[in-house]
Amino acid sequence: MKILLCLFTITIVLGQKILIPMDQAQNDHLKAYGVAYLILKNNINIEWLLNYHGGSFLIDSHNFIETECRVRGVTYKRINSMDLLNIYATVDQSNMDIILLEKEPKIAIYTPPNKQPWDDAVTLALTYAEVHYETLWDAEVHLGKLSDFDWLHLHHEDFTGQHGKFYRSHRNSKWYKNQKIQFQDLASRLGYPSVHEHKKAVTRKIKDFVKDGGFLFAMCSATDSYDIALAMGNLDGVEAVYDGTPTSPGIQDNLDYTQCFAFEDFKIIPDPMIYEFSDIDFPPSNNPIARGAKADYFTLFEFSAKYDPVPTMLTQNHVPIIKGFMGQTTGFRKDKIKKHIVIMGEDPASDQVKYLHGNFGKGTFTFYGGHDPEDYQHFVGDPPTDLTLHRNSPGYRLILNNILFPAARKKERKT
Repeated sequence: MKILLCLFTITIVLGQKILIPMDQAQNDHLKAYGVAYLILKNNINIEWLLNYHGGSFLIDSHNFIETECRVRGVTYKRINSMDLLNIYATVDQSNMDIILLEKEPKIAIYTPPNKQPWDDAVTLALTYAEVHYETLWDAEVHLGKLSDFDWLHLHHEDFTGQHGKFYRSHRNSKWYKNQKIQFQDLASRLGYPSVHEHKKAVTRKIKDFVKDGGFLFAMCSATDSYDIALAMGNLDGVEAVYDGTPTSPGIQDNLDYTQCFAFEDFKIIPDPMIYEFSDIDFPPSNNPIARGAKADYFTLFEFSAKYDPVPTMLTQNHVPIIKGFMGQTTGFRKDKIKKHIVIMGEDPASDQVKYLHGNFGKGTFTFYGGHDPEDYQHFVGDPPTDLTLHRNSPGYRLILNNILFPAARKKERKT
């Protein structure tokens, strides 16, 4: 009788749960993140089961959640109390952990108003997953709007003020000329003598956002160009074709790497005829080592879920090996990365790091090399990727792991 009463009590306390699996059984991994975001928006907590069936989500049962899963094509199943106890036991005895997601992160994308469809994988991911976000750009940054958000993504951006290093290939293109005028006009309105001075001021404001507790995520050229701009400080690092003045004498020897988030000891490439910012990028854009889509992969590092929950969260996936993809900044040369940075994804056959994470002040930053995880070599003018054809994309999952990271209750590291 006592045993039956105990089981009845456990059933009442635990109640019925919904499990959204994130392994190969999931029909639409990307939409599953959108459902998770909606649940948080409704002030319902989520247990993120790190390393359990690909990083599954466990939620108290609500009719609207099941309805949303069915409408969005997201696989789910009901879990009774005995199944739940088995799940908890498995997590406890394995390299797994439970992270409680408690709040809806406020998401912003730093992006220009004339953004083109080929510009940003994160915008595509959030739109497909049906995750709410707002956009802002330089004027909003200068007005202090970053403090309204928890998570900031930097779209395919050039923070050095060299207009994407497209001078050689696109200086006569209409879109390039219009963008250059737009950037110069905005810099002037905000009180800066040049685009590069303006962009460097923006990088410092974003750095303050991270220092005060913000979560920063950047891809492609927004990664290395950001750190290069920080290292330049008040130096002129752009050639006269951009601002009418030469670069500062001895600029290479005067770079301040201590100001950078992730990189050090790099050499910049100011030449406007070379499509590359520095020697951080690997393989270099001006001399790419193209192995082809079928031979290009990177591997996710397996962290200890109970001891290193943050990188474990950011690497949740249903596969450990992910297709490589190129970009203006495809990856990061390992010997240019600061020693304290956490490497989360790399190509074991080369010096390329693809995915990294670090802390600054009260906040964090994550850099992800490449432009579009499902378009191996994306060119200017190409149509945007149709994510209905890539709803289980492991590369896009890494992007969406990052939007849930700010929702997590902070746990003390055990190391």
